[in-house]
Amino acid sequence: MSGHSRWSQIKRKKGKTDVQRGKLFSKILREITVAARNGGGDPKGNVRLKAAMEAARAANMPADNIKRAIQKGTGELPGESYEEITYEGYGPGGVAILLQVLTDNKNRTGPELRHAFEKNGGRMGTAGCVAWMFDRRGVVQVDADRVKEDDLLEKALEAGAMDVKRVEKAFEITTAPDEMEQVREALERQGVPVLEATPAMLPQSTVRVEGKEASAVLRLIEALEEQDDVQTVYSNYDIPDEVLDAISAA
Repeated sequence: MSGHSRWSQIKRKKGKTDVQRGKLFSKILREITVAARNGGGDPKGNVRLKAAMEAARAANMPADNIKRAIQKGTGELPGESYEEITYEGYGPGGVAILLQVLTDNKNRTGPELRHAFEKNGGRMGTAGCVAWMFDRRGVVQVDADRVKEDDLLEKALEAGAMDVKRVEKAFEITTAPDEMEQVREALERQGVPVLEATPAMLPQSTVRVEGKEASAVLRLIEALEEQDDVQTVYSNYDIPDEVLDAISAA
């Protein structure tokens, strides 16, 4: 997960084109709509919606867009009907890949994902082939420039966190899925600069890949992330920092 997180941060530093920004908005709006449909339109009682709204604000999405997406989810406005599906597969080097998808047409989405896998050196698998390798967790991110690690570690563990580790300019605090908000609120009460809190699927173990395989894995991950219906891509790859830096500089 740390390698995946670091690569995501490297990509964010490079900035987004207008097309990528539009795709990001579309994915976030879908997530807001489905979160509101499943758990109601009040983020105070809907952790998933709260996380999606925070992602929208971080992307500088207009408040009216967020409001309309919530209203579509609660039925106050007409909107598309999305189905939540998990797809699974393997990438170069045998890395496991888990996709969370929101689609209005699974007959279109399945073949498109299969094509993306096969075009980039992977293969789509059957339901359950890799899901068992991942655990559902909460991930709370904290600004590493504004807090000392020892102080954060003590506060996080006291609040009920499972683990704390640094990734670039953030600390990632892992929690049980139903304790994420509890940990987040406890940290915020103590003045800890929380950036965001999101549910995630974290790998139980990782597969180390280097050289050409590392580049191939990242190409596949990016190809899958670019698919309109794919909300989140999880993988268990472990790519050394120096390899990530070399790939990003190429």
